[in-house]
Amino acid sequence: MNPEQVKNSLNISPAMRVGVLGFGGLGQAAAKVLAGKREMILVAAADKEGYVYTESGLNAQNCITTYNSQGSVGYLKPTGTLTSRSIQDLIESAHSVDGYFLALPNLPNNFIASVAQEFIKSGWRGVLVDAIKRTSAVEQLLAMKDELEAAGITYMTGCGATPGLLTAAAALAAQSYAEIHKIEITFGVGIANWEAYRATIREDIAHMPGYSVETARAMTDAEVEALLDKTNGVLTLENMEHADDVMLELAGICSRDRVTVGGIVDTRNAKKPLSTNVKITGRTFEGKISTHTFILGDETSMAANVCGPAFGYLKAGMQLHKRGIYGIFTAAEIMPQFVK
Repeated sequence: MNPEQVKNSLNISPAMRVGVLGFGGLGQAAAKVLAGKREMILVAAADKEGYVYTESGLNAQNCITTYNSQGSVGYLKPTGTLTSRSIQDLIESAHSVDGYFLALPNLPNNFIASVAQEFIKSGWRGVLVDAIKRTSAVEQLLAMKDELEAAGITYMTGCGATPGLLTAAAALAAQSYAEIHKIEITFGVGIANWEAYRATIREDIAHMPGYSVETARAMTDAEVEALLDKTNGVLTLENMEHADDVMLELAGICSRDRVTVGGIVDTRNAKKPLSTNVKITGRTFEGKISTHTFILGDETSMAANVCGPAFGYLKAGMQLHKRGIYGIFTAAEIMPQFVK
């Protein structure tokens, strides 16, 4: 028997073929995560100037080296392609991609929704996962539920660290209570160099008083540097518009006004400025008031806590897709599946 027949006889599923859209700091981290997996294989990657697709699998380090030295994975020989329509062209040419991780900046605020529309129009069927943050952005995607379902697409939204891992932890911890009083999410992010996560930092700036998605998007690198110089590289974010609220509300955990999100981002030090955690306070059926706290290990990076859950939700989405379950789901509704 050939290798594929052996797999079938042992009931071993072939590795899920995965594409990564966006190849900045988060997209490159995603490629590194996939390099260590057996159940998933990186076959496609795209940035704003080009894409690369190889059905048999890509070498993550070659993709990263090419992007960092030449500015686009489209320069990777022999299968890279340079194009100003990288996402659309990749969708049209890559016929064997089971699922995509959208490691893209949601700037402007309807960008991820517009990418989802491209998948719908193309006729592609499979699983999409994102790690977007804003409540209004997730609501745009939720409004596309019927379109996604009709297109045969299973879409997993808000599936990074927060929203995502911490949202799922809150939903699980809520089971101890008869009533949820409040859910408080606090994150600490440390990165050695903000330029590795330019788009992510701009999205964070957009949450600051006096800034918006539009103004943050329009900032030059020099203007971002000037702002970070004023704050010693630290961004303090409070009462953010964060999709954990709508996701927990949709899951029936609590009303969105009982959910708060904030944190500190240090753009000049890899060490986290504080421990990322979620606190769930509620009343038990006996009338006791208590708080559960779930804390992420300080040694885990933002990239690890975003990409790991994202691929876990991608695997869960694939299981739904294989059962003919399409539409859109959030991290508070579906548990991620560990990817080996």
